[in-house]
This record gives sequence, structure tokens and C-alpha cells, in this order.
Amino acid sequence: MTAISNPGTPDAPGPVSLALHGRTALVTGAASGIGRACARRLAAAGATVRAVDRDAAGLTALADGLPAGTPGTVEPLPLDLTDLDAAERVAAGSDVLVNNAGIQLVRPIEDFPPEVFHEVLTVMLEAPFRLLRGALPHMYRQGWGRIVNVSSVHGLRASPFKSAYVAAKHGLEGLSKTAALEGAAHGVTSNCVNPGYVRTPLVERQIADQAAAHGIPEERVLTEVLLVDSALKRLIEPEEVAEAVAFLCTPQASYMTGASLALDGGWTAH
Repeated sequence: MTAISNPGTPDAPGPVSLALHGRTALVTGAASGIGRACARRLAAAGATVRAVDRDAAGLTALADGLPAGTPGTVEPLPLDLTDLDAAERVAAGSDVLVNNAGIQLVRPIEDFPPEVFHEVLTVMLEAPFRLLRGALPHMYRQGWGRIVNVSSVHGLRASPFKSAYVAAKHGLEGLSKTAALEGAAHGVTSNCVNPGYVRTPLVERQIADQAAAHGIPEERVLTEVLLVDSALKRLIEPEEVAEAVAFLCTPQASYMTGASLALDGGWTAH
């Protein structure tokens, strides 16, 4: 697969001020990409991070690779989120819930395998619902909680050949808003972060799929397909998304709930 170049990436900004000492955060899809960056960021803020992913080796590498002196910890929890009962159980006692896990397949609707459509909706919409069911009782009892749903620009806009992913992300937007309305009286906020294309293994796989779907070489997919509607012609880095997630957990963001925070390089400005 063609390596992704990312011209114009700015120097990394300083982290937002966040202290989560004594808090437990659960991050799904934590073995790589955005989830890995979020787990590391929340551990850096002092949280005990429950890192959930079906990639056990990736979780071990995450936990073992924390920088020396990180005030928080990472607890690897290998789990396939299609096991919905287990997902609900693992969320119990969480103070911060980051619903991030995602899967993708790029196919026209008429060729989209029904079993894959079902799996995408299970992992990316039904599992977040069950994780909320597991996490909210504790959050409500203590009068504080932060839910951050890693949605996508595809939670706000559709693209062809991504019926399952777009449907799941649009559903996640509605679930997040409902949780915001129900949780407000209990000190619990719920928001979405909506990145455009992020430099992750998921996007690297999409490049090959999109090349096949459009009949063009992989090196043309980034500029001619993925970033064609983006004003900023680069991928967003996972660490940039993680800082947005961290901001939504700060006291300064306590009035933000039911929102969708676009990190899309200007895509939705059209």
C-alpha cells in the first residue's frame, strides 16, 4: 500500500490543561490511531484508562509504550465489541467514556455485504449504546461524567460507497444528543468530535478500497477523492483529535453538550 504523505502538517501545539487524577476513562478502539492517541492523552492527564480493543497485542504495546513519568495508567482490556453484554459490563464505573472504535468497508450499496453492514452498525452504534448503559449509572450517582463520541465528518455529511459507516455515524450523532439531554441534570455532558480524514490504519485501508471503487491509482485517491472537499489539503493527525477529546473533558468545556465539534479542514464550510 502506498505510504501517506502529509505536507503542511503544523508543529504540534501544546496540550490543553486537563487533570483527571482519580478518574477512570474507557476508550474503545484504543490499540491504534485515534483511540491510541486518546488513551495516551487521558493517561497523561492522570486517568486510569481502560483500553478496549480486539487487538490484544496492540493494547499491550500501548500500555508498555507509555512515556516514562506518565501520571496515569493504561489497563489493556481485549474485547470484541460485537459482544454487547461484555461491552456494557466493562463500562461500569467509568467517569469518562470515549466511543471511538470503528470499522469501514467501501462498496456501492448494491454490492455491500449485508453481514458487514450489520457488523458496522453493531460496533459503531449499538455498542456505544450499550457502553452508555453501563457507564451512566455511575456518572449519575456521582453527578459528573464526560461522554465523547468520536464521530466523523461523515456524521454530518454523506459520501458515496460508505452506506454502513455513514449510517452508523449519523446514528451516533443522534445517540450523543439524546445522552446530552438526559444527562444534563446529572452533571454529564455528551458531545461528538467530527474529524475529517485522519492519518490512521483505517484511512490507509480506505485508500486501497477507494482506488478500486473509482478505478484510479492509490496515489491519486488522497487529493482527488478523500481531500477534494477539504480546504486544508492534509490529513489530520490522531493527536490533534485527542486534544479535542481532552478539551471536552476540561472544566472550561462544562457548558458544551449536545454539540458536534468539526475538525474537518473546512469540508462542512461548503
